[in-house]
Amino acid sequence: MSYPWLVADIGGTNARFGIVAGPGAVPEAVAVLNVAEHPTLPDAMAAYLADHTDDARPGAACVAIAGPVKGDHYTLTNGSWSGSVAGLGIPQSHVLNDFEALAISLPHLAGDDLVPLGGPAPVAGMVKAVLGPGTGLGVAGLVPAGDGWVPVPGEGGHVSVPAVTDLEFEIVKALRTDGLPYVDAEHLLSGSGLPRLHRGLALVRGIKTTRKSASEIVAGDDDLCHETVEVFLALLGGFAGNVALTLGARGGVYLGGGVLPRIVDRVRDSDFRSRFELTGPALSDYLTAIATSLIVAEQPALTGAAAWLQQRATSVEYV
Repeated sequence: MSYPWLVADIGGTNARFGIVAGPGAVPEAVAVLNVAEHPTLPDAMAAYLADHTDDARPGAACVAIAGPVKGDHYTLTNGSWSGSVAGLGIPQSHVLNDFEALAISLPHLAGDDLVPLGGPAPVAGMVKAVLGPGTGLGVAGLVPAGDGWVPVPGEGGHVSVPAVTDLEFEIVKALRTDGLPYVDAEHLLSGSGLPRLHRGLALVRGIKTTRKSASEIVAGDDDLCHETVEVFLALLGGFAGNVALTLGARGGVYLGGGVLPRIVDRVRDSDFRSRFELTGPALSDYLTAIATSLIVAEQPALTGAAAWLQQRATSVEYV
């Protein structure tokens, strides 16, 4: 695969692009385009290349997209873009789910890219997991394979909500009574879930309130907003512990997504870690020994897309 490489991270609102100039290089010339201003992914890519590169056509591309991926076909969940990456017109084009890309970035994150949230240092060469609330609730694993890694995508965000306390069960019951027949984890642990959790808590507390956005809840200074965020982070800790047990993620559990990097101190001071470790006596030591970290790197999905291409290029060299 000849250089330069194009890497992209596509969400419902923003499309981030970057260029990898050579072996081991980090993405550069990073730019953010508004998805709504471009009818298709190829149109957005063409606009980026016209403004940020010279005449050199990329020899390979890797696109991380917030939506389902099947082969070389993609569908942007919260947008109109869909199609095949073959339509990009780049010889070696690949597409990953955004949390697949986030997973493959994990071995390349260190230092200021991460905020420790408890536990010992991650165990090298072991399975890792990444999860995080954004528009939805993404989950993926990362499994060591020879000299590389294999990302394992899934739909773990749609498991049952990990309610444990009486208050959490009351919130779920209130939301079901309010018209939500099945409450899964993503219904509460996401950017769209925070307002739903806020409403459920208001119903339980008997408080009349107007609908607030996730940003308004996080920034809110009233008791209901504060308690909503506290319950949100406790539930997230329980969910993360379930993911760790399911995947055997002794190489660490990492939090990503768009919500948490804005409230780093509140995550660190919350019940997240205590709920992460909460399980039956037989496995309490298992979870205590797993590191948890918050990803605060600026463009981790672009790092993951670049790492994916580098891994494929290296494997081709040895075939």
